[in-house]
Amino acid sequence: MPVRSPVRSIPRAPLLIGLGLLAFTLAVTDLFGLVGGAGASTSAPAIERTLRFEDRADGAIVAREAATGAEVMVFDPGTNGFVRGALRALARGRRQADLGRDVPFRLAAWRDGRVMLTDTATGREVELNAFGETNKDVFLRLLTAPEIK
Repeated sequence: MPVRSPVRSIPRAPLLIGLGLLAFTLAVTDLFGLVGGAGASTSAPAIERTLRFEDRADGAIVAREAATGAEVMVFDPGTNGFVRGALRALARGRRQADLGRDVPFRLAAWRDGRVMLTDTATGREVELNAFGETNKDVFLRLLTAPEIK
């Protein structure tokens, strides 16, 4: 009679935690639209603008037209948490890739209503529609705002 080796199994709790973490990661990646491709359009946007964002000493964020350096909009300290979060997420990608702040961001809107913020330095994209109309509208105002200075 052959000798059987004991069957080893993976403990259930760590296995379920690992599978849950994997599912969560995939869901968040899809929700935040950080993976370009599937939803990306090959058509030209209806409107687009290249912008640079600066942190001011008082905590405000200044959006500037990339070509001219003119101020477009100022986000006062403690306001526009979604804008700050989206920019922080993209800036983290730049830091990880050891890229500077000089390369502008591209903000674009398509006729079908999609609005996309792209980090032209890393190629990362955030599809802003995924975060609701209110958050998307802040970026739409930024697209059409006149230069301040």
